[in-house]
Amino acid sequence: MTVNMKSAFAIDLCQSAGRKARDYFQNRDQLTVDQKGAQDWVSDADRNVEQFIREQISERWPTDGIFGEEHGDTAGQSGFDWVIDPIDGTTNFVNGIPNWTIVLAGVSGGETQVGVIHDPIINETFAAVRGGGATLNGAPMHVATGTALENGTVAVGYSNRLRAERTVPVVGALIDQGAMFHRNGSGALSLAYVAAGRLLGYLEEHMNAWDCLAGQLMIAEAGGVVEAQNASDMIRNGGRVITGTPDVFDTLKGIAISAWNT
Repeated sequence: MTVNMKSAFAIDLCQSAGRKARDYFQNRDQLTVDQKGAQDWVSDADRNVEQFIREQISERWPTDGIFGEEHGDTAGQSGFDWVIDPIDGTTNFVNGIPNWTIVLAGVSGGETQVGVIHDPIINETFAAVRGGGATLNGAPMHVATGTALENGTVAVGYSNRLRAERTVPVVGALIDQGAMFHRNGSGALSLAYVAAGRLLGYLEEHMNAWDCLAGQLMIAEAGGVVEAQNASDMIRNGGRVITGTPDVFDTLKGIAISAWNT
């Protein structure tokens, strides 16, 4: 019951945070934007939306831990930790590209229990509860079935943490397989699209926990395959992400490992 309560709370919170973020998006010319690294940006919107989410969690679940992209970690006593990306796709956000999301995951016992990815621009809320399935705006969602690589699209993540010479071969191998490749600048949104049956898979050599935990849970609950990881380790260190439909996962894993292990 508590996990379901936390899922409902997380959905409401992400939607409220999304409204705040959308207001910032519509007034981007007033934002202060700082550069953290190559193609790595942070704005007032990121900081303020995360602070709002933190305040709401602390008020409702005061003994839970909180980990986020823009502020320090808050240790908890309950054994349940929240992981926040206030705006996944900040580069898109600050440049006026409407592909960005609010991301919130809940973790306990080394496993992601709750995941929410909310797209405020088109008002889509992707959600999952461990053992309880995955939904899109409250309706069940499922990964694609019966679609071969040559008939579908796979998203490939890239960031300043990665070496191009280990990412380009992934794209090349997908093209050789006849697949289309995709990158929208929000790894979380791409993972949600896999869960919703829009993409066949998602590959990235390294992601931070706030970008991927929610989406990985959704894919698994929507009938997809996710490379097994310990969520608590991901919070500390991040890690590689390999996901796909049952029809293509093994092929995608082979492509990724071949590129990343060289």
